[in-house]
Amino acid sequence: MKNIQVGIIGGAGYTAGELIRLLINHPQVELNFVYSTSNAGNKISKVHQDLVGSLDLEFTDTVNPDVDVLFLCLGHGNSVKFLSANTFSENTKIIDLGNDFRLEADKVFDGKTFVYGLPELQKETIKKANYIANPGCFATAIQLGLLPLANAGLLNNDVHINAVTGATGAGTSLSATTHYTWRDNNFSYYKPFTHQHLGEINQSVKQLQNGFDSDILFMPNRGNFSRGIFATLYTDFEGSAEEAKALYTEFYKDAEFTFVSDDVLHLKQVVNTNKCLIHLLKHNGKLLITSIIDNLLKGASGQAVQNMNLMFGLEETTGLNLKATYF
Repeated sequence: MKNIQVGIIGGAGYTAGELIRLLINHPQVELNFVYSTSNAGNKISKVHQDLVGSLDLEFTDTVNPDVDVLFLCLGHGNSVKFLSANTFSENTKIIDLGNDFRLEADKVFDGKTFVYGLPELQKETIKKANYIANPGCFATAIQLGLLPLANAGLLNNDVHINAVTGATGAGTSLSATTHYTWRDNNFSYYKPFTHQHLGEINQSVKQLQNGFDSDILFMPNRGNFSRGIFATLYTDFEGSAEEAKALYTEFYKDAEFTFVSDDVLHLKQVVNTNKCLIHLLKHNGKLLITSIIDNLLKGASGQAVQNMNLMFGLEETTGLNLKATYF
């Protein structure tokens, strides 16, 4: 099989940096171009400085319309604008890391139908897709915590969620809450009950449990660490702890990156990996679900590569055998 020719749009951000790191070590990929109008002509390693000695490519402000796959690493709302202004081959597959095409109402654009790219939910559909809407980071962690219950029709009460993300979840653009002096030794919530990922979470839950009509009450938090998401969810559950574990283990038995752990979790277990780890605890009629991921990998670029592998008939884990940064 010839190498997959890859183009990246929006190459200067965190997700693009992670994507480049993964792809230059992927055995079936050749990085064709990385597009960034603000950095055109500069070496990629000037922005992503860990790539000094690993990559000699420069950013460009032109595109190759005939690449095999295009990754869109643009700010939310900008993928539609870019695709409206640029034309690619009908053979070019597209994976959008933004939120432009995740919802059912937005999935068709210019004759292209985007498939929601959560492999644990619809792997076989992804394999046949040409256009993928990569899930959001919070949405990935939360859905993987809820889908086994929805699949069994057991989400019949409100779900309460508290989740913390690292500073990279806010992107590279500076704001009042992203400066080091504000973020360090600090903690805060934002967008309580209204976070934009709730739309895709509810959509996926209802895909498996059509009659779900309870509330998903989500409290997103900013943590004073660089990367990772630590999510705790709880809802009513009449079964035993053993029944809950059997339910989750069965649901994820064919998942390459999602695992149910017997032990209480901590974030360093998944940072710099494409894993999602899940832990379950039954207490007084409630099931507590802990779900942890790296927001830049399983929550973004790693999952995008996972989707690319499925789309091109490769082993799902190709280029993603990453090890946690534990110490």
